[in-house]
Amino acid sequence: MAKFLAALLGCTLPSKGASPRLEGTIFSTLAGEKSSSDYKKEQRWTPVYCGLAAACLKSPLIEKPGGKESMPQTPPFSAMFDSSGYNRNLYQSAEDSCGGLCYHDNNLLSGSLEALIQHLVPNVDYYPDRTYIFTFLLSSRLFMHPYELMAKVCHLCVEHQRLSEGDSDKNQMRKIAPKILQLLTEWTETFPYDFRDERMMRNLKDLAHRMASGEETYRKNVQQMMQCLIRKLAALSQYEEVLAKLSSTATDRLTVLKTKPQSIQRDIMTVCSDPYTLAQQLTHIELERLNYIGPEEFVQAFVQKDPLDNDKTCYSERKKTRNLEAYVEWFNRLSYLVATEICMPVKKKHRARMIEYFIDVARECFNIGNFNSLMAIISGMNMSPVSRLKKTWAKVKTAKFDILEHQMDPSSNFYNYRTALRGAAQRSLTAHSSREKIVIPFFSLLIKDIYFLNEGCANRLPNGHVNFEKFWELAKQVSEFMTWKQVECPFEHDRKVLQYLLSVPVFSEDALYLASYESEGPENNIEKDRWKSLRSSLLGRV
Repeated sequence: MAKFLAALLGCTLPSKGASPRLEGTIFSTLAGEKSSSDYKKEQRWTPVYCGLAAACLKSPLIEKPGGKESMPQTPPFSAMFDSSGYNRNLYQSAEDSCGGLCYHDNNLLSGSLEALIQHLVPNVDYYPDRTYIFTFLLSSRLFMHPYELMAKVCHLCVEHQRLSEGDSDKNQMRKIAPKILQLLTEWTETFPYDFRDERMMRNLKDLAHRMASGEETYRKNVQQMMQCLIRKLAALSQYEEVLAKLSSTATDRLTVLKTKPQSIQRDIMTVCSDPYTLAQQLTHIELERLNYIGPEEFVQAFVQKDPLDNDKTCYSERKKTRNLEAYVEWFNRLSYLVATEICMPVKKKHRARMIEYFIDVARECFNIGNFNSLMAIISGMNMSPVSRLKKTWAKVKTAKFDILEHQMDPSSNFYNYRTALRGAAQRSLTAHSSREKIVIPFFSLLIKDIYFLNEGCANRLPNGHVNFEKFWELAKQVSEFMTWKQVECPFEHDRKVLQYLLSVPVFSEDALYLASYESEGPENNIEKDRWKSLRSSLLGRV
């Protein structure tokens, strides 16, 4: 994981002649080759946030038996995460004011871990604010395992139930059971991957069935909750199997060329001649892969030792960021695919046409709001094997490409890109169509922002309290991403194009350089020596 962070945090938009690939084993492309060290030196910068509140995360409310009062409604994220970064309308119970929680102007700023856990659990007269539930479930894994939190929640819930059962008013039990079931539903809806742990699933089943005993409506709600969770976990397993299959069958493009003449090789333009269609299919892939990233993966990527825990590094042996990593690997693959398609053609005019084709694809990605694919395409065209093709670039009308590069310019902390992202996010909030809702951020920069937010403030205050003000801001950033990833892609699937994008072999970095030298010969002795070496090692020629 250290390599993961070091590689990711060292990534910026490369200048012409630089490799876009993120270093580190988990970021290798399907080609499996080592990355170049020719990176543009990154400028100093600090994270800047969009400041746009995210929409409410969907989670169905538990139904009450007929004739009973409904569940307390909790405000959505759009109303709760304001410009200050944390909640201003937190529901308090009388006990909270002296129960280890610290408030200022009715804002929860900090608290002991035990007090925060108790604040998560409903009782007869209290149900936690929805943003508090999301924020605490997201950040608590910095201090304890999710299964440990679940065990504590189960214990507190059973205690509340036991006290209610001893009350002469049996309606008390009917008030607390649906609240506890609602909390479990929110957990399973928003953080379903926590329940791949058998201990989590066992505790969930035990507590849910305990709360639902004696009420048919509650039993139905429990059944629906479990079915929904199982479907999500099954879909995740299927997705991981597809990724594993794609990875296991990946081959280097040069290997394919050795077995099949280039004259019968397909290229992207023969599969999809329309750049607008290709941009739409790229958006399909982006949204699908975004959808499988759990919000907890942003936190688990940065988990370190809790200073108050002398026995273990919290969650270190169980960090699970596989979907996040797979998404970054997709970025690398797309960059190398672009470079491969440009370096493949023998004729200069065909290479120039391919460059102009990808410029049009990138421009449409920008119009759609697919900034991740846009950045991957620009990165591929800025790789050294492509940028050195001066005779080819001389035939390209680069005005549109220059505009795109300006939009994604890393100077001033990616100011131009962040401005465009804010515009896309605002368009999404007021969208009248599914297409207008699409916001796909440049993912590596999003990770950087969250990382520096995490590093900029301590998790605990000097008195040992959890710094909850920090975690409100963290939850705000992640919840905005959660809104973006839930958008359904409005474009039709093109199976042929999708299959090509996901599975066609791409050149390794060495193969890209060899193809580049074969297209436009070496310009100096260093390039000549490298060309000879590559011909010898890759082609077996002197």
